[in-house]
Amino acid sequence: MFGKILIANRGEIALRIQRACRELGIRTVVVHSEADTDAKYVKLADESVCIGPAPSRDSYLNVPAIISAAEVTDAEAIHPGYGFLSENADFAERCERSGFVFIGPRPESIRQMGDKITAKRTMVDAGVPTVPGSDGPLPEEPRDIVRVARSVGYPVIIKAAGGGGGRGMRAVHTEAALLSAVAMTRQEAQSAFGNPSVYLEKFLENPRHIEIQVLSDQSRNAVWLGDRDCSMQRTRSGSPRERS
Repeated sequence: MFGKILIANRGEIALRIQRACRELGIRTVVVHSEADTDAKYVKLADESVCIGPAPSRDSYLNVPAIISAAEVTDAEAIHPGYGFLSENADFAERCERSGFVFIGPRPESIRQMGDKITAKRTMVDAGVPTVPGSDGPLPEEPRDIVRVARSVGYPVIIKAAGGGGGRGMRAVHTEAALLSAVAMTRQEAQSAFGNPSVYLEKFLENPRHIEIQVLSDQSRNAVWLGDRDCSMQRTRSGSPRERS
């Protein structure tokens, strides 16, 4: 059992981890940006460390600052929550090299499944049916991007390779909107996930998005936590948004 965990996330995610830690008698350290100094999750933590200004790239994606915060607070493990650095294999490796337990998958597992382009290739190699799309990340040359989209057929959707939680995705219904959508998605992907790589898939207009949650440990014990319908999710404004 850990005595102290650093939570490398914010908001509701951090609050959920804090609640679980409190039930287990584990002290928590949270990192936060200057903009989140007065946030509820910061006030409720046992300790807090400001790691940078408001932009995520300068705070919640700032790996050296997070590692330093864990060092100065004597944390034993780092919990990334979901989003941000949770699917960043380099961050998981950095945690382990610095002497901290990374609460999450092994770096090699993250590399295989955390990057959506690599994950899709893994599924293709395993014979699992996948949605038609680009063979790897989209190229930089505009004419090549247009060629890929035409081969797949409109509508298409642009997705961030390192994205999650419904972020880093844009549906494109016409060729006129394609290049600007790619540029905006790349910018959002870099800002939110620290990875500007994007790919393209056929846009399924009326899909069902069903997820199955599986949790396993180092001893090869695994439990199935049920499934959930993620076809709809709510935006930060509270309005529903379709997932694909």
